[in-house]
Amino acid sequence: MKRLLTGDRPTGHLHLGHYVGSLKNRVAFQDKYESYIMVADVQALTDNFDNPKKVNENVLKVVEDNLACGIDPDKSTIFLQSLIPEIAELTVFFANLVSMARLERNPTVKDEVKQKDKFKDSLPLGFFMYPVSQAADILVVKGEIVPVGEDQLPHIEQTREIARKFNNIYGNVFPEPKGFVGDTARLVGLDNNAKMSKSLNNAIYLADSSDVVEKKVMGMYTDPNRVRATDPGKVEGNPVFIYHDIFNSDKEKVEELKARYREGKVVDVEVKKELISAINGFLEPVRERRVKYAGNDKLLTEILMDGTKRARKVAKETMKEVRESMRLF
Repeated sequence: MKRLLTGDRPTGHLHLGHYVGSLKNRVAFQDKYESYIMVADVQALTDNFDNPKKVNENVLKVVEDNLACGIDPDKSTIFLQSLIPEIAELTVFFANLVSMARLERNPTVKDEVKQKDKFKDSLPLGFFMYPVSQAADILVVKGEIVPVGEDQLPHIEQTREIARKFNNIYGNVFPEPKGFVGDTARLVGLDNNAKMSKSLNNAIYLADSSDVVEKKVMGMYTDPNRVRATDPGKVEGNPVFIYHDIFNSDKEKVEELKARYREGKVVDVEVKKELISAINGFLEPVRERRVKYAGNDKLLTEILMDGTKRARKVAKETMKEVRESMRLF
């Protein structure tokens, strides 16, 4: 059975963008692949190094979100990155296989650096090396399938390059993993920013209550050129309709709303209320499953530690093979 590796940074509850970008696929694939889900607390420290408390407090929230969305801990191995020292060891070995120039050309690194204004000219090496450490995350369990959002594909390509170079030098140890992007490559933010993000404060979270969802949707960006409800509106690229297409299961209703919107025969409030109903309907099963785990830190910790123990065993086996291939004692 092929192995799947995916992960989340513990910097808060996961949002709808995480769901469509990765979580949806990891839930669907847990019966098909040997699945590993990493809580990436070390990666989270690359831009939260001065606030470790924030990272620590969000570890169990990420575990909770995964379980609430349908991850079965008996089918998927959920583990904590910082408790797998083999990842750090492999990162050091991989760092010798990547040039600084190659890292600088990574488009995802470029985009993320632009969003981190606080760094300015003091970008931490850990953040800059993120693609290298991510390669170690994936390859330490010999991951072959990696569900990701479209923006993460450059990291997967870099992982493939690293695996290929290692194999060429030391012998065939690693697979060249493939990124899997689902039906929705990337979910736009509520403000029509190209990406839903916690740092941009434009997200609906999987843990949001129905009232919070309503408030956020009612404040969503629509067509800025539609001044009156009787003005013809633009559907293409309109975040409200992008969300309808993804989360509203009543496709006939969605098409009707689009037609009326184009003709100036429906107000934004009606379109948004229909979306509120659709998103809350989508989140209701998540909320029902969450009841079992919310506030139950003991259970969440047990699941995480059990998964970490299983992942550590696999990581040790990988590093034994790596060290032998590199002729290390």
